[in-house]
Amino acid sequence: MSQIAQKHLLAGIIFGDAETGEYIYLPGGEVGADNPLCVFEHDGTKEDVTLEEAGYLVDHLTLKPCAHPALGRRSF
Repeated sequence: MSQIAQKHLLAGIIFGDAETGEYIYLPGGEVGADNPLCVFEHDGTKEDVTLEEAGYLVDHLTLKPCAHPALGRRSF
C-alpha cells in the first residue's frame, strides 16, 4: 500500500486523521523535486519526512484521504 500512498501524495492527496490531528501531505513546492519531502503534522508540530517515510506512516498510522483544516482536500 505504501507505493499507492506515495503516488497519491505525489498527486496532492492529503492523508490524515482528524481525531488525532495527524496529517501527511506533499507541499506544492516539492512537486518535481528529485527527493521530495512531505510534511507530517502531529502533536501541533510540522516535520519534514521523505516520500518513503510518508508512505510508511500512512500505512502504519492507518491514515486515510481526508480534508485538511487549512488546505482542504488537496495540498496543491
